[in-house]
Amino acid sequence: MDELTLEMAETAVKAAQAKARELSTAMTVTVVDAGGRLVLCARGDGAGFFTPETSRAKAVAAAAFRRSTKDMVEARESSPAFWGNVAAVLGGQALPSTGAVPLVSGGKVIGAIGCGGGSSEQDHLCAEAGAAAIRSS
Repeated sequence: MDELTLEMAETAVKAAQAKARELSTAMTVTVVDAGGRLVLCARGDGAGFFTPETSRAKAVAAAAFRRSTKDMVEARESSPAFWGNVAAVLGGQALPSTGAVPLVSGGKVIGAIGCGGGSSEQDHLCAEAGAAAIRSS
């Protein structure tokens, strides 16, 4: 499928939330389309009040750069000036912070999933679980 559907987003959110429960952490999961527009956001029970905004901004970054935010964080360490300028230009709309991955179908990025509420690693694992659920459906 070449387009992200609500059904696909729901599948991804459910898988990411299941992973969060496995990790015993509260999690907000946000799915955006390839252009960074909101498709679905689900704030998990007990997740912080700001997690819908941060999970969305992470997802927007992953969609915009077509790579995981974990990769962006690692790249920032080797090129801090570049990524500092990117963050300034994005003005808070995209957050290159660990916890989001692109959603790929047929070799094409169709959107991204961002997670917030746990540690960086927990956020990343939950996003990966959501993306994997779409790949396997």
